[in-house]
Amino acid sequence: MNNSPRTLLINPTITSRASNARFPLALLHLSAALDKHGSSKIIDGNVDRDLVNATLRTMEQDRFDAVGVTVMGGPQVAPAIEVSKAVREHFPDMPIVWGGYFPTLHTNTALAAPYVDYAIRGQGEESLPELLNALRTPEPTLADIGGLSWKNGDSIVHNPNRHFSVHDHGAVLPYDKLGDPRRYLARTYLGRRTAAHQATIGCRFRCTFCGVAAMFGGKTLLPAAERLERDLSYLKYGLGADSILYFDNNFFDREEDMVPLLEVMAKMEMPWWCFARADALLRLSESSWKLVRKSRLKMAYIGAESPSSQMLKEIRKGTRPDQTYQVVELCRRHGVIPELSFMVAPPENTEEETEHTFEFIRELKRINPETEVVVYVYTPLPDYARHEKDRAKRPATPLHDLHGEPIVFPKTPEEWTQKQWVDYACHMDAPWLTDKLRQRIHDFVTVLRCRFPTVQDMRSPPWAKRSLSAMATWRYRYRRYDRPWELDLANRLVQLRMPQVSGL
Repeated sequence: MNNSPRTLLINPTITSRASNARFPLALLHLSAALDKHGSSKIIDGNVDRDLVNATLRTMEQDRFDAVGVTVMGGPQVAPAIEVSKAVREHFPDMPIVWGGYFPTLHTNTALAAPYVDYAIRGQGEESLPELLNALRTPEPTLADIGGLSWKNGDSIVHNPNRHFSVHDHGAVLPYDKLGDPRRYLARTYLGRRTAAHQATIGCRFRCTFCGVAAMFGGKTLLPAAERLERDLSYLKYGLGADSILYFDNNFFDREEDMVPLLEVMAKMEMPWWCFARADALLRLSESSWKLVRKSRLKMAYIGAESPSSQMLKEIRKGTRPDQTYQVVELCRRHGVIPELSFMVAPPENTEEETEHTFEFIRELKRINPETEVVVYVYTPLPDYARHEKDRAKRPATPLHDLHGEPIVFPKTPEEWTQKQWVDYACHMDAPWLTDKLRQRIHDFVTVLRCRFPTVQDMRSPPWAKRSLSAMATWRYRYRRYDRPWELDLANRLVQLRMPQVSGL
């Protein structure tokens, strides 16, 4: 009988439909690490839509030593709670481990739940196998497991952070654990069979609003070019993928490190999308841009965030507004669509900064009309959620609601499932917004996306997008954003894609 550790890994449902599912890359990496010393099975709630019953059936049919649940903030918290409660009810002695962004940012909140026994902060490829081995001993020793938080009676113990690392398991990820991995290939703007992939891990920048900075502490590591070529070869020739979504937190970094990867991608010639920074793109040499063009980069998602130099400095973005102007022109020259994200309605100078951002967006559209724009509400991380180094160096400004009362963040996972906090986690609303400003932001975004429908929208017919654009022209030209009732009505019929809700 095989007594090696066996783990059930669960990806709670987060997509609106199964056709929107992308590879659960975090669990695939985790599974590869676990299988070096044991075995694992993956249940993806984005494909297995009856997640609770699928989980219970699997646990009744097989032996497991622990259940690991990956959890992002926002809409994934509720299904994570549901499946964890079901496991606790039917298998009360089964250890339940939460990992991912939510327990990393809100560790005490996650462990306040009776259905969460352990929380892993940051990477789990080393912490989870060590935890499983410890739990198999009569008297587990948990204090030496880096990145682990756990309950010790009525108190919570936070072990020291684990050092950042990249794990190369010597083979492609265990995609076969997802059933038929080809069902994760989607028709997108990039191609008919687009695959999700992550080459680099982390981000060396420390933006104070960003969960990635809290997760990885300003560190990033790139793979060897040989590893990227191995992975892309499998996706292209093994699965038939014809394009790639790179979910790297910041794909372009130092040029000398990127060139070997770009050479591999230029050889593959698979159209691709990625996250990028304006300053990094502006520093690329002409020879590197030649590789970028040959590799067929179609769109780069760039965090412009704000037209305010002061705000960019306060959030430690590390870029300047003039670089945003420059990068949209640079992308135009090289045939790359810049997809810019902006954060409106900050807690201070809320209305003034929002209107300033609207005008900045208009100027960028004038420079490069193909520029895509994604508008979010600025919702800073709670101070406790930021990386410990950032908390020590730069305490967060206290946040207050409309009535001047200090904002109290949820203390349990259930509270984070309330609409106001789901919207906060998804950067859609904030407690300091007035109804008037909330409507103003909605109206501007409605006019903007009707006037310039996204090229990512593969569902709406071209005639419908042209009609909506024509309807929105006069409002956009004369800045008449207020109450665009006719566009709201037309949107109910056409349902244009909203990248901030359902991106590539």
